[in-house]
Amino acid sequence: MPAPAEPARLREPAPADVAGPPHEPDLRHHGDAEVRDAADGSTAPTDLTDLAVNVRSGTPPDWLKARIAASLDGLAAYPDGRAARRAVAARHGLPVGRVLLTSGAAEAFVLIARAVRARRPVVVHPQFTEPEAALRDAGHEVRRVLLDERDGFRLDPGAVPEDADLVVVGNPTNPTSVLHPAGALARLARPGRTLVVDEAFMDAVPGERASLAGRTDLPGLVVLRSLTKTWGLAGLRIGYVLAAPGTIAALERAQPLWPVSSPALAAAEACCEPAALAEAAEAAERTAGDRAHLLARLDEFPSVLAVRPAEGPFVLIRLPRAAEVRTALRARGFAVRRGDTFPGLGHDWLRLAVRDRATTDRFVAALAEVLAS
Repeated sequence: MPAPAEPARLREPAPADVAGPPHEPDLRHHGDAEVRDAADGSTAPTDLTDLAVNVRSGTPPDWLKARIAASLDGLAAYPDGRAARRAVAARHGLPVGRVLLTSGAAEAFVLIARAVRARRPVVVHPQFTEPEAALRDAGHEVRRVLLDERDGFRLDPGAVPEDADLVVVGNPTNPTSVLHPAGALARLARPGRTLVVDEAFMDAVPGERASLAGRTDLPGLVVLRSLTKTWGLAGLRIGYVLAAPGTIAALERAQPLWPVSSPALAAAEACCEPAALAEAAEAAERTAGDRAHLLARLDEFPSVLAVRPAEGPFVLIRLPRAAEVRTALRARGFAVRRGDTFPGLGHDWLRLAVRDRATTDRFVAALAEVLAS
């Protein structure tokens, strides 16, 4: 009979200016590093299949590239974000005053770290590491709530300290692919606390169930969204914040002038149109089917454990000697994301982006060769 799940644990990270213990993760490591030149200076194979970066393959679509290209004729003028801001507000049924456009969702983490007054910030891990890195860079002492593998990395609201006045959590969470119920997240909201929910991958969830993006009844709620994942715009940098007008105003004061370029604004406006939302919904359904295929193929390997249920466009797996497996897969033409840079995980974890079924089958064949050897 399996051991009962332990509650999530609260841990203190090593201070930013002191070398951490050997297991202290590199918060600045991101998936794009896996598809660039290796740390030893060797050049990345030109035919490397990218399973490390969670940007939907085959994007941006031609119609979106055309809209972005058309905006180039206006580059002589300073960016005007009013139309894009109205489009985002209408997409979520919110007043314009509750929307702030940012240079990717990552900029929002920096703005929050600088503008939100917090004495006891908490980051729920494993999750995207940039929120903690930004908070530490801004001089905050960050506490971690570590979700437990034995509980499926599910959020227990009771594990978050009562005195936390800033809480950051991802939904669906990168890298675990866990989708936390909206009710569980809502329980974290309270007066005097800023609750930051990173929904960068929510548009890859069919129906966007569990989203808090349209909620205005939860005190201190800040929702972050990204347009770079579904639409393939990581190089363009476009995201946005949804929050109460007072919070939006504080974050906007921390921004530099004209932080979002005209091409990025054109993309934001285009991606909020009804046809684009319908296309994103269809893509989410395809991703769900492709993810089910990936999970079924991974079940063929007794030594590979995939975190379930997975709801994002990626899957987290645990297997012995994952670092060696990652290197061997790279030699066979596949880049996968190491997991040990996420707090709460170790060297036996890898993250795989969901791709089409043919790519998955090729990957599984390579994985079989690696595990057999």
